Amino acid sequence: MNRKCWLGSRNGFTLVEILLVVVIIGVLAAMVIPNIAGRGEDARRAAAQADIDANLSAALDMYEMDNGKYPTTEQGLQALVTEPASSPVPRNWKGSYLKKKKVPQDPWGNTYVYRSPGMHNPDEYDLFSYGSDGIESSDDITNW
Repeated sequence: MNRKCWLGSRNGFTLVEILLVVVIIGVLAAMVIPNIAGRGEDARRAAAQADIDANLSAALDMYEMDNGKYPTTEQGLQALVTEPASSPVPRNWKGSYLKKKKVPQDPWGNTYVYRSPGMHNPDEYDLFSYGSDGIESSDDITNW
C-alpha cells in the first residue's frame, strides 16, 4: 500500500526547508531575548521597593501609632517582631507587626537598613536596601 503525504507525494522536509525554519526561529529569538534579559533585576528592584514603601512602612507606622515613636536604630526592624527590651521600651507593643512574624530580607538576601531618626527623614526613619551590589551606591532602593 502506497500512502501519500498531505503535502503531496513528498515524504519529508528538505534540508533547505529545515534550515529556513531554524533561521526564522533564530531571528525571532534575537528580537525577543534582549527584551526579556534584564527583567529579573527589574523584578527584584520592584519587590524591594514594595517592601520598603508598603510592607515595612505600614508595619512601622502601626508600631508608631501604638507606641508613640518609631523603634530606635538599635532596636531595628526586629522590634516589629519581638518586643524590644532596650530603652526606650515600648509602652503599648501589640506585635507582631509583620504577618509572617519575621523580618524579611531584600530580594538579594541582605537585610534592609533601618535608621531612626533618619538622616534623610529626620522626623521619621530611613529604610533602604543596598541593592544588587550590597554596598551603598547609586543602585540603592530607598524611602526618600
